[in-house]
Amino acid sequence: MTPTAPAPATGRPPTAGLEAVLGDPHDPANPLGLHAVLAADERAELLPEGERALDAWGLNAEFVPARLGGRLTDIERLMHVMRAVSRRDPTLALGYGFTNYISGSAVWTSGSPSQQRRMADILLAGGKTAAGYNELPHGNDFTRTDLTATRDGGRLLLDGHKQVVNNIGRADAVVLLARTGEGPGNRSHSHVFVDFAEGHEDRVRRDERFPTAGLRGCLIGGAEFTAFPVPADAHIGPVGGAMETVLRAFQTTRAVAPGMMAGAFDTILRTVTRFTLERRLYGRRVADLPHARATLVAAYADLLAADALTTVSCRALHVLPGQTSVLTAANKYLAPKLLHRASRDLGAILSANSYLRDGSYAIFQKFARDLPAITFAHANASVCLATMLPQLPRMAATSWGHAGQPPAGLFRLDAPLGDIDYQALELTARGADRLTSTLAHPGVAELLPEAAARLIALFRTDLADLRERCLALRPTDTSVMAGRAGYVLADRYAHLAAASACLGIWFHNQHAADPFLASPHWLTAALTRLATRLGHTAALPAETESVLFDALSGSDKPLSLTRT
Repeated sequence: MTPTAPAPATGRPPTAGLEAVLGDPHDPANPLGLHAVLAADERAELLPEGERALDAWGLNAEFVPARLGGRLTDIERLMHVMRAVSRRDPTLALGYGFTNYISGSAVWTSGSPSQQRRMADILLAGGKTAAGYNELPHGNDFTRTDLTATRDGGRLLLDGHKQVVNNIGRADAVVLLARTGEGPGNRSHSHVFVDFAEGHEDRVRRDERFPTAGLRGCLIGGAEFTAFPVPADAHIGPVGGAMETVLRAFQTTRAVAPGMMAGAFDTILRTVTRFTLERRLYGRRVADLPHARATLVAAYADLLAADALTTVSCRALHVLPGQTSVLTAANKYLAPKLLHRASRDLGAILSANSYLRDGSYAIFQKFARDLPAITFAHANASVCLATMLPQLPRMAATSWGHAGQPPAGLFRLDAPLGDIDYQALELTARGADRLTSTLAHPGVAELLPEAAARLIALFRTDLADLRERCLALRPTDTSVMAGRAGYVLADRYAHLAAASACLGIWFHNQHAADPFLASPHWLTAALTRLATRLGHTAALPAETESVLFDALSGSDKPLSLTRT
């Protein structure tokens, strides 16, 4: 293991420093450039030079709380860092790094001081950890976990199989979800910390690998434990308390993972934009053809909507930690959906070039394969919908039309955030939802251009309609037996949450030095895209399309709202 760079005593290491390490993405001689990334994908391996560079920069320190010697403070900052890595290579972002945070988050949430110290020491020394949740027969249904941890005198014995686990074959430690009780339900499962430095390698086989279509270089494997001994106190948190830990820790990962997708999508959109500026048809650039330009701008607007929802989700973990069980689920559901659909639309512009594995635009097919696969390491869309749906009726009764405005710090991008407090995260929102009250903010109407004001009025009506429909739901409509109609309501809520996030960020950052952020054009574009997905007829004003296209094609800066 290679020691990481020491954490700075104060301040936030700028993403620009990481970008400098990664270098020019389009330089063929850059060992960390897109040419090298593509070559590593062809070999189905992680980019070796990339891992060494991230070791030297100390990426693992980003996953360790500052109180334990790392650089992890607020979750929005972590999202910015992971977005930058994913913009260069999603395989590197997940395969090198984010898995370390997923496993670490369970320990930071519920682990003992000694477990937290050991996890921090492994990561700060450049080690790798894994998070063993998945078992193929059960998918994301963690309550059906078969791997067992049974007491045997002064120790626990692990028996069972985990599959589709990133880095399990080279992990120094793994956090396992194990069955520790015979009965059904949530109280029969616990997290177990397994430190492979304690030996017993003869009791585990972990050389299995699952080839994947996307993220081909990630070392996705499996592990089979046979009477594998761990100390009796290896439980992370109380015995039977795994689901509470999951419900807290996963709120942070549901906030960050879509940001990684946004980074990958940034490269996809840049690649297609470059194609439209370089390729000529009918005596003009492809970018000058109305349909191509509209597709580019629509994709950019989808990215901005997703970015706004992700940013607010990250900030809410600090500002409104009691309300993020629903919000982060909405983020994890909707942001990937927007970006995946937009990437398919962009592929149509590239046409045959979207399939080529060599040439000027070959990076598109790699990132297009990687994009949907990024979220395989986490709860899928159905799980996120099922997390939102049961909470909607209480939110409808308690908050919609009644809640006060959220704090400005939820949206102000220059407002500092404190260290993440995992224990402050609530298991449910208990009916609280202050985010959507932004749609009725009394100071907004006079500032909005006509097109945006009309859309906000539509969203307010949509929220009132959603309230009535959610109040009419029967208990069975929000259970595991819920039908499509219930999940449609959760989908609509996610879109309204995204619209609220866009409006809040725009309104509370009118003082921003970046004129694009303060401009109503990005807001109008993002709201227009969300409105059309909710069934409204909404056309993008010509001036707004022109402004967004100029922003997309006229600068090499990252395409996120924060330009990081």
